[in-house]
Amino acid sequence: MGKDAIDAQTECDSSRKETRSLSWLDACKAYLERRVLVLLLLGFSAGLPFLLVFSTLSAWLRDGGISRSTIGFFSWIGITYSIKVFWAPVVDRVALPGLGRLFGQRRSWMLLAQIGIACGLLGMALTGVDLSNPDRADHVVTLLALFGLLVAFSSATQDIAIDAYRIEVAEATQQGVMSAAYIFGYRLALLVAGAGAFYIADFFNWSTAYLVMASLVVVGILAVCIAPQVARKDGDQIDETLSEVQWINEKVKRLPLFSRTLARWFVYAVVCPFTDFVRRQGKWAILLLLIVGIYRISDITMGVMANPFYIDMGYTKSEVASISKVFGFFLTMIGSAFGGLIVVKYGLLRPLLLGAGLVAITNLLFALMAWFAEPSLSLLAVVIGADNFSGGLANVAFIAFLSSLTSRSFTATQYALFSSLMTLPGKFIGGYSGVVVDLHGYEWFFIYAATIGVPAFLCIFWLLKKRPDLDKVATRDTTDESSN
Repeated sequence: MGKDAIDAQTECDSSRKETRSLSWLDACKAYLERRVLVLLLLGFSAGLPFLLVFSTLSAWLRDGGISRSTIGFFSWIGITYSIKVFWAPVVDRVALPGLGRLFGQRRSWMLLAQIGIACGLLGMALTGVDLSNPDRADHVVTLLALFGLLVAFSSATQDIAIDAYRIEVAEATQQGVMSAAYIFGYRLALLVAGAGAFYIADFFNWSTAYLVMASLVVVGILAVCIAPQVARKDGDQIDETLSEVQWINEKVKRLPLFSRTLARWFVYAVVCPFTDFVRRQGKWAILLLLIVGIYRISDITMGVMANPFYIDMGYTKSEVASISKVFGFFLTMIGSAFGGLIVVKYGLLRPLLLGAGLVAITNLLFALMAWFAEPSLSLLAVVIGADNFSGGLANVAFIAFLSSLTSRSFTATQYALFSSLMTLPGKFIGGYSGVVVDLHGYEWFFIYAATIGVPAFLCIFWLLKKRPDLDKVATRDTTDESSN
């Protein structure tokens, strides 16, 4: 074993002893930090639009008589979240005129994105009134897709800024509880955008529900206004010591000033975040990216058909809202809080492994519910409770894991790469979920959704054996963190 490997193992053992010496009370106190509470509000802002272009929208479309196959293809709007890495360098490095001076790099992009979210939701509410009109259904569906795309694009942009802010505003050892607070706020928003939208739609209509959701964007705007500024390098400051920057300096030194500046910015903002990750992780980079890509395939694929499944089973919108959204919310919060605590105490990989296994197993419970065929509120509560608890735990562990892989020199771009990659396979496969249900039924669909979660479990298990140094809560950097 080489000196570097011995040092890494020694550091890992020391980190484990330190984190395991924490009492449960000390771990709980971490949730009272001001920055952690701010992340709860920002998590709400990030979570509010998601269901409104995903499962809540699926329920609206199904309730309006749209086919399951069309609903499945509609989920491709969510691919916007999976390709945000392409404009993440702009969010990471370009300062917005005016807003940038008032709110700083991260918060100004959050505010701009929230304006786009509000406009998109308002457009969906106003155009969706005629969805049940057969003469205008095709036109309305097209407009809903376009406004949904605006919401998804703006929401993905907001996610880039919030994820970078979360990593930069707190120390490395706080990332577990920061992730848990973010998930808490995110899930609270899912409750509002899920159960809240269902209740409003049941008493009024879906368009009214989306009008209310558009008004709630003000919560995110308030969070931006009260969030503390984060100290970081200026967006246009280039690290001249990086080999990639030195290489491009040599190649473009005879070009005009504007061309030199643009080329240097592109290399530093776009190329360096990727080469930095590969340089730090070496031969493990491919496996780590594979885990990022497949970890959430199972629950994303299942989620596309969850609400259509409840409706086709015969549950009312109020029953779905009460059990799937309200009861499920509290189980998610319990799972998220527990996930944050075990990450603080036991590191990253074992909670990550536990989450992967639980998510796959709970999808089998949905297959059991589909097999019974008759609606049962008690069975629905058990299955949804298990699914939400496991999902909350898995998400907290996964976000902390992604944060640990991110360099603070390229926070937004690298995290956008990871978060884009973690949803892209699931979103693409999920687009065919309606086709699978139409061909084989819900029972086999949920068995299929559980099976595709097994590879993630096996990869993490192998990584736990081979890379124990990754089992600690720490964000790595290639530069002096004090400069940030």
